[in-house]
Amino acid sequence: MVNRQGESMKRTHLTAVALGLVVLTGAGLFVYAGESNKMSPEFRKQFIDNFQRTSLNTTPGDAMMLRILVEASGAKRGVEVGTASGFGAINMGIAFERTAGHLWTFDIDPKAVQETQENLRKVGLEKVVTCVEGDALKTLQDVQGPIDFVFIDAVKRDYLKYLKILEPKLKVGAVVVADNVIKSARAMKDYLDYVQTSPDYDTVLIRASMEKDDGMTISYKIK
Repeated sequence: MVNRQGESMKRTHLTAVALGLVVLTGAGLFVYAGESNKMSPEFRKQFIDNFQRTSLNTTPGDAMMLRILVEASGAKRGVEVGTASGFGAINMGIAFERTAGHLWTFDIDPKAVQETQENLRKVGLEKVVTCVEGDALKTLQDVQGPIDFVFIDAVKRDYLKYLKILEPKLKVGAVVVADNVIKSARAMKDYLDYVQTSPDYDTVLIRASMEKDDGMTISYKIK
């Protein structure tokens, strides 16, 4: 009897794997995402809603704003500096998939890179988003232009350094978003002064969501 039950359960699981289904058993809930299912809007929304975020992750409101900015601008080549576990990268990745573009996300923490790669595979975005491990002040040097979207959420005192590395590769019309510009304003004063006074950018400071007492700058490269 036990063997027959075991075989039946095994067949059920194999069928679920093939079809991308959710199976409820006595041992708990098993979620299987087939190749087509994990790219469905419904599966991705569920994955994002259940994402185990940390304090390093972008908030859901900010992540949705990034997704909208990428898609609305029609960006094709994006850079994220500061990956955490990939919550922002997944949201932007969905937008870059829609624009037939690509996102490169940079982080110095190998565990963060590995976790992000795993999360990207779970939602079928591993071909849309590339994770790069290492010190961004060095690895960004290898980025190929033109770049038309940038999101910076890493070491606050280095924001301007990141931008200066990428700036020669930015195309006119590029969008540059920087996070934590209220709470960390002192640490990134040189960055804020630059993007708010440079004739090359139009810049606005916004609060995309009320989930945190902080904000972002959005800079548009006008020349």
